[in-house]
Amino acid sequence: MPQTFDLIIKGGTVATPGGIAPSDVAITGGKVMEIGSFAASQAGEVFEAKGLHVLPGVIDTQVHFREPGLEWKEDLESGSRSAVLGGVTAVFEMPNTDPSTTSPDMMLDKLARAKGRMHTDHAFYAGATHDNTDLLPIMERMDGVCGVKVFMGASTGQLLVEDDEGVERVLNAISRRAAFHSEDEYRLLERKKLARQGDWTSHYEVRDAEAAIQSTKRLLRLARKTGKRIHVLHVTTEEEMDLLAANKDIATVEVTPQHLTLVGPEDYIRLKGYAQMNPPIREERHRAALWRAVNQGIPDLIGSDHAPHTIEEKSRPYPASPSGMPGVQTIVPVMLTHVANGRMSLERFIELTSAGPQRVFGIANKGRIARGYDADFTVVDLNARKTITNAWSASRCGWTPYDGMDAKGWPVATFIRGAMVMCDGALVAPGRGEPVKFIETLAQA
Repeated sequence: MPQTFDLIIKGGTVATPGGIAPSDVAITGGKVMEIGSFAASQAGEVFEAKGLHVLPGVIDTQVHFREPGLEWKEDLESGSRSAVLGGVTAVFEMPNTDPSTTSPDMMLDKLARAKGRMHTDHAFYAGATHDNTDLLPIMERMDGVCGVKVFMGASTGQLLVEDDEGVERVLNAISRRAAFHSEDEYRLLERKKLARQGDWTSHYEVRDAEAAIQSTKRLLRLARKTGKRIHVLHVTTEEEMDLLAANKDIATVEVTPQHLTLVGPEDYIRLKGYAQMNPPIREERHRAALWRAVNQGIPDLIGSDHAPHTIEEKSRPYPASPSGMPGVQTIVPVMLTHVANGRMSLERFIELTSAGPQRVFGIANKGRIARGYDADFTVVDLNARKTITNAWSASRCGWTPYDGMDAKGWPVATFIRGAMVMCDGALVAPGRGEPVKFIETLAQA
């Protein structure tokens, strides 16, 4: 039988739009060519997937890889290495670097830094400020740009647009969906005095639920007024989920594994600074509400909000300790463990990590295993039991808040555009990441 395909992934249980069922997948030129049953002799290379699930490539739409300027925490190479080892095929990287990604030249610099060094496919957010509104329409149309990011509440870095007038100017200037860190800066400043020295349980009192709720109410009003689409990142409260469910025509929603997994005050007592992030890990009432929302279809996607800091930085007493934790390498095993424990279905996991990101951001040729799409696969062993450890982490920060967690479900191979990039915990094809393409910017003037 003549060789027809470059690669066949054979004998796995494949998640396609038609269902999850045993099948082979045939790939040529980095694209899915056929789904069915094929002889091994029909391809130049065969990957034996018996006993494994072949899922659409996981897309993590919120990571902070810290380059340029903060490379002691992470860089584009180490962050994307961590991603592919965790089964992630594409990442969207945030603009709060040093300097921040706030001009076309800075964006071109980031894309140049990524070329030949990033192991995942990738896109970058343009950072909004009070002073660069005129540049945002240019930046959001650039190749490799996933949209505009706005910080309504201060977090790591210098980016902040805290006032309604500033947010409205940003929304009026742009045409694509904008992503928002939604916490009310004015309330955060008022409550800063509530921080108790060395007591991380005061973090979610300083950045309380009302700070997020007030901000998201303001944001929804401004989005409605301007007629623009918004994406609300790392939603943490029961009340916000109710608000966003009533505004799904203009708003999409992200949740994170850590807000679904960790809980206050217990995990602040256990993990101290390693549990600190913005918006904060909250009480059980809110975590339970997030899970209800997940299974009612309110969140559109899961992002890791991978935001590493060094052990030395995290060891400082609160509030001197910085907010943020790594997560891109653990998004797959942590969420598959929730699948194994019956908290969500495998189909919902796929929706939140592949199809949802594709739909929200209009990604071209990714997000599903289908003919003509990029051959991006996250191959997992749903029966594998392993312990997540700091030693497994490839991030420069060298730690994970899930250290010691027993996981059921593990990434065993990562394929990006038909190339095996990770296999059995080893990076096997480095530096092949390319800019992600978007439907709204395929046709450039």
